[in-house]
Amino acid sequence: MDLLNTLVEKGLRRELPTREEALAVLATSDDELLDVVAAAGKVRRQWFGRRVKLNYLVNLKSGLCPEDCSYCSQRLGSKAEILKYTWLKPDEASKAAAAGVAGGAKRVCLVASGRGPTDRDVDRVSQTIQTIKEQNEGIEVCACLGLLSEGQAERLRAAGADAYNHNLNTSEATYGDITTTHTYADRVDTVHQAQSAGMSACSGLIAGMGESDEDLVDVVFSLRELDPDSVPVNFLIPFEGTPLAKEWNLTPQRCLRILAMVRFVCPDVEVRLAGGREVHLRSLQPLALHIVNSIFLGDYLTSEGQEGKADLAMIADAGFEVEGAGTTTLPTHRADALEAAGAAGGCGGHSGGGCGPCGDGAPADTAATCAPTGGCAPAPAAVPAADQARTDLVAVRRRGAGTDLPPNA
Repeated sequence: MDLLNTLVEKGLRRELPTREEALAVLATSDDELLDVVAAAGKVRRQWFGRRVKLNYLVNLKSGLCPEDCSYCSQRLGSKAEILKYTWLKPDEASKAAAAGVAGGAKRVCLVASGRGPTDRDVDRVSQTIQTIKEQNEGIEVCACLGLLSEGQAERLRAAGADAYNHNLNTSEATYGDITTTHTYADRVDTVHQAQSAGMSACSGLIAGMGESDEDLVDVVFSLRELDPDSVPVNFLIPFEGTPLAKEWNLTPQRCLRILAMVRFVCPDVEVRLAGGREVHLRSLQPLALHIVNSIFLGDYLTSEGQEGKADLAMIADAGFEVEGAGTTTLPTHRADALEAAGAAGGCGGHSGGGCGPCGDGAPADTAATCAPTGGCAPAPAAVPAADQARTDLVAVRRRGAGTDLPPNA
């Protein structure tokens, strides 16, 4: 296809596609899907080889959020039966992080529900960051605490935070349809604060909330302009007890096209396959590794993910390798710009263009099939069709942080 050849050439040059080209990727047919994946894979390999970066989530504080984000199981008024607990102590958070590091994670993402941290919260998280770094040499730490107030990004950076996550989630035009307690501009401002403090910015989206192709292209082009170093792509998990519980709009093929579009628009950025991969990509997850170069290992904030060992096996079976702690994730031109910005406390921008949740996106889930005793439950009698709601794959997290059970890593 001329379209795909053009997109590959632009991706190798870090040149921005047109909106029409991005929309055309989303409009490709299932017959063209493998061609789309192969084309995106050429761009992925140019900038990231066959490496896959592993990230591990630690939910520092779960549930009881005052914000009304429609997609979130922790939102104000949520009836989802998730774990609810207050702040983990630094040693508890470090213990949880150590499980992910032992499983191969290179970055630990510290997440807390809420509108944004108080100064006391920043002190608490700063202590947690320092504890994790002292006990896990060479590990990156990303914080995701909501909207930041003046000076808080600098304090997190001084404590050792390498990155800060705050997702745009959807287009500016439709943002008010999913959240009313804060604005799209609030989110953009927080990402800018993180960049100004010299932290690596992580900002992405959630697909499957009923948005149009135009909305998806809008938010990805906005991310390109915002220029984060990592872009997590979440696929909505329609949690029972949330306003979007009936929004089952995605197929595995649709998810792959969305990931490819993100890779073409943000060719040299860490594109992270985040929440919802197990539920919506299902058996096509390995194909996504040809597009993305980063995933979350194990469980998510409020839901269970694929077993950590299965993640590692999937990466190896697909012919990829886990990125080591001594390897720089970003291409040289981006890594050098980030280092310079961090040293100067600068804006975090990158010359040459180019464009993940840690946190408040939809969690990814999959029902556990084996009991803790080692016995495995029988397979369901019937598997729903691809276009039906896969509520059978949604499992609330009941292990790891905030529980007495060992984590999944």
